[in-house]
Amino acid sequence: MAAARLAAALLLLAAQVACEFGVLRVVSQSGGTRGRDYCILYNPQWAHLPHDLSKVSLLKLRDLSSTQLCSYRDLPVDLTNQVALVARGNCTFYEKVRLAQGSGARALLVVSKEKLVPPGGNKTQYEEISIPVALLSHRDLQDIFQRFGHAVMVALYAPSEPVMDYNMVIIFVMAVGTVALGGYWAGSRDVKKYMKHKRDDGPEKQEDEAVDVTPVMICVFVVMCCFMLVLLYYFYDHLVYVIIGIFCLASSTGLYSCLAPCVRKLPFCTCRVPDNNLPYFHKRPQVRTLLLALFCVTVTIVWGIFRNEDQWAWVLQDILGIAFCLYMLKTIRLPTFKACTLLLLVLFVYDVFFVFITPFLTKSGNSIMVEVATGPSNSSTHEKLPMVLKVPRLNTSPLSLCDRPFSLLGFGDILVPGLLVAYCHRFDIQVQSSRIYFVACTIAYGLGLLVTFVALVLMQRGQPALLYLVPCTLMTSCTVALWRRELGAFWMGSGFAKDVPQSSWAPTETPVAMRDSDAPLPQQPPSEELAKKPVPTEEAALPEEAGAVDPARDDNNPTVSTSSPTNREQVQPSPVVQPGTLA
Repeated sequence: MAAARLAAALLLLAAQVACEFGVLRVVSQSGGTRGRDYCILYNPQWAHLPHDLSKVSLLKLRDLSSTQLCSYRDLPVDLTNQVALVARGNCTFYEKVRLAQGSGARALLVVSKEKLVPPGGNKTQYEEISIPVALLSHRDLQDIFQRFGHAVMVALYAPSEPVMDYNMVIIFVMAVGTVALGGYWAGSRDVKKYMKHKRDDGPEKQEDEAVDVTPVMICVFVVMCCFMLVLLYYFYDHLVYVIIGIFCLASSTGLYSCLAPCVRKLPFCTCRVPDNNLPYFHKRPQVRTLLLALFCVTVTIVWGIFRNEDQWAWVLQDILGIAFCLYMLKTIRLPTFKACTLLLLVLFVYDVFFVFITPFLTKSGNSIMVEVATGPSNSSTHEKLPMVLKVPRLNTSPLSLCDRPFSLLGFGDILVPGLLVAYCHRFDIQVQSSRIYFVACTIAYGLGLLVTFVALVLMQRGQPALLYLVPCTLMTSCTVALWRRELGAFWMGSGFAKDVPQSSWAPTETPVAMRDSDAPLPQQPPSEELAKKPVPTEEAALPEEAGAVDPARDDNNPTVSTSSPTNREQVQPSPVVQPGTLA
């Protein structure tokens, strides 16, 4: 089966293959040109299906789903130029299709209540049969009878899969745009807060503080991710609603955080809530912020109610997901490139293990990551995890009907490299490098995402995006740091950690006075007498400075008191501050 899939993938690239997924076009016999497509799964070794619907004739569907067509007693009088519809079970596919072909049927549809599998046989049986055999799900059959009744005309065909769906362009723009905007916003906001030194009571002080990620937090986070992913694999139907609830809460908060800066600039609804003792209202928030919060909660509730509407609910999910990612990029901060490297490498191993290694450990042979992200096929709830960006396939193809109607990109594939992009932006501002790190890392993320799409097309299976994104972003960042000879500073941190002294960024009240006293030191003579003179001078200067009562003197600005020649001679009469006497 693996070899067959590989061969099918190679032929698919040449756009000349009939895939195992096919399409069943159904129209009513009573008239009307409007039909509907349904997914079928067939084995092209029985008989090939046409690629073009215009070259296929509509045939009457003969409903024999009450029988399994395992003996001649189950056959009607005649099936000439009809498509036989039978139930699955009790005999092989070869026995069913041999009886149907002998009665003049043009194709055989087998209804299955179980998971669809390609109908198999051996080489001799394949050569004997000349009509196609396909499986149709029982749920789709019920939908056909409900929409069109039992008198329907059908056509079986298998259009060629496009090499790449155009929805990948939309996902690429959303992902790269989110990473670039989130990284820029996180770095700029962090720098702005640091430069203010938190001396004002403006809106910046009221915002949530950024959380610095430590190695211990990284290890705990990865262990929790592994534990949660395994739990979702085994208890998906119960935990999926917990994840949906968490997403609703987090995405509404993220949407509010993204829109709040824009709403604060609006000139209306600036009045505040009256004095009260209610929780969260005792601070008297502005009316416009309350309206914004109500809007964000409403959007989330609408998505939660209509989340399974495939026509438009994905738009709301993507908006909420992008807002959530921006909020997380703004809130979570990696203080050093060392922390960035640790996080990206650990999640790199995590992603590869759960996509490529777990198929060898599960009974079904499916990847745990892909199974959880797309929803297990045996799920009774048919719910999907919302922690992904999703865009419907724009090309009509069997794959969009049967297996993956949406293209998905997980939030982790945006957040993890996005944290590195935010770090690069903060470092850019510190070293004043014209954002070369930020731009290079963002471009590297885009290139890594393109490589992911190419791998997806070539392998025709779910890919761990971090397998390509992590090397691209890490290697690019290191290369830029090596080229600029700043790898040491880049590795140890961007200077925005909590323990960085303020003197490295902003002037304080002491540096000017220190420069006045320290500048003449290189001109001191090496004699011991001159070396000892500054000591009593400083002691004498202290009470003089403390006893100064000049009303024109600014006590908060030492540069004003030292700019006057009279004050300089009174405070520091020693030769240390008079280099002319030493010459």
